[in-house]
Amino acid sequence: MNKNALFAVPTLALGLLALGGAPAMAADHAESYSATLGQLNGTTGTGTITVDVQDNQATVNLQVSGLAETFLDGPYPHVQHIHGGAQGVCPTPANDENGDGLVSVTEGAGGYGGIVTTLSTSGDTSPAAGLDLALGGQGGSYTVQRTFELNEETHAALEAGTAVVVVHGLDPATAGVSEEVFNSPSDLDPNLPLGATSPALCGTLTAAQMGAMPQGGADTGVEQQTGSNLGMIALGGGLVLAAAAGGTYAVRRANNN
Repeated sequence: MNKNALFAVPTLALGLLALGGAPAMAADHAESYSATLGQLNGTTGTGTITVDVQDNQATVNLQVSGLAETFLDGPYPHVQHIHGGAQGVCPTPANDENGDGLVSVTEGAGGYGGIVTTLSTSGDTSPAAGLDLALGGQGGSYTVQRTFELNEETHAALEAGTAVVVVHGLDPATAGVSEEVFNSPSDLDPNLPLGATSPALCGTLTAAQMGAMPQGGADTGVEQQTGSNLGMIALGGGLVLAAAAGGTYAVRRANNN
């Protein structure tokens, strides 16, 4: 089974609409932004990010650890983005509008907005690459360190204080919901599990001194969560992902005999 099918849905479904109409970037602009990423949906992982801006160039240093590790005997592909144009805040459990125990992408999107930059490991950083698993973070711990041209929409979101970093893909062993809920149809595509597309880490990028690393305790607008329960994908948790008939991905417990 091709693991790239996990997020085989249109980028606009995950990121809403790419934003437009932002003002042009000023020349000779130098600034730094940072965030400590807070936990969502039972995630026990952590993350920090700095974005150093010089004119129209952005240098990103994203450090992530403790997320879901494996998918179909390979590294779990985590996609992450800078979102913008909304309120500039991360969701909390109160955003779980249907009360199923998970905050979905669309339930949180009113706070963080649509994709303005894809934090890919290489290549395309536009919203169009938002679901390219080959360019996503691989495994439970990874680093994205690169310099790329900053688009006007992202620059505007950074200066307005509405730029939010979101890392997607939950660990079913810590999500704190039943297999039935985790495997319920995703709000992005009914053939995908809700838990596999939901946000795991989130933080609002705030202005800092140039080159400064994130200092602990940044206000991400996210209630820190821990948990352990049912799930999918984790080797150590004795859980596997299985494909059901009709192309729908589902989770079942592995037989540990």
